Amino acid sequence: MAEAERIIGTPDTPDAAGDGQERPDAEQEQGQEQEQAPERPRGKRRVAVLFAVALFAYLLDLGSKMLVVAKLEHHEPIEIIGDWLRFAAIRNAGAAFGFGEAFTIIFTVIAAAVIVVIARLARKLHSLPWAIALGLLLGGALGNLTDRIFRAPGVFEGAVVDFIAPKHFAVFNLADSAIVCGGILIVILSFRGLDPDGTVHKD
Repeated sequence: MAEAERIIGTPDTPDAAGDGQERPDAEQEQGQEQEQAPERPRGKRRVAVLFAVALFAYLLDLGSKMLVVAKLEHHEPIEIIGDWLRFAAIRNAGAAFGFGEAFTIIFTVIAAAVIVVIARLARKLHSLPWAIALGLLLGGALGNLTDRIFRAPGVFEGAVVDFIAPKHFAVFNLADSAIVCGGILIVILSFRGLDPDGTVHKD
């Protein structure tokens, strides 16, 4: 009888107990897989938002510059709000808002590096606000980088088209505005402790 119980097994045997323990573990693993499964699509949606914002900012900047070059360059400035805001086409060899005109190539390299960093960071992106902020940065950087590459006086030394001229302030373009807005949003998110991967930390 004892030999038969040893072969067949009873509920008190380690084998039977082991069978009872494996089911909860399997259920926990399935639950974890179900919890982790939505993360990938959500991350992909955030990346899609990033590139959609970047594309919108880039096309808006590119279209505005093409219109300014065609209609405003070599013409009198257009007053939008009296002397407080005008549209005046200028070529800027420096950075945003006309700073550092002697370092055109350096600014071109920096813009290209920013684009590469944002593209690499996108793989770990799970935060919608960060997606918007990085999209604005990416679109602005691409907009000005396009000018650096394709406009005179030469490749990687091209002058950026600026046209928004507030009174007592430097002339800038929509790409500069996108970069500044993206940067401000990143500072706000950092102060609030929100990371690009969606986690929140408190210092």
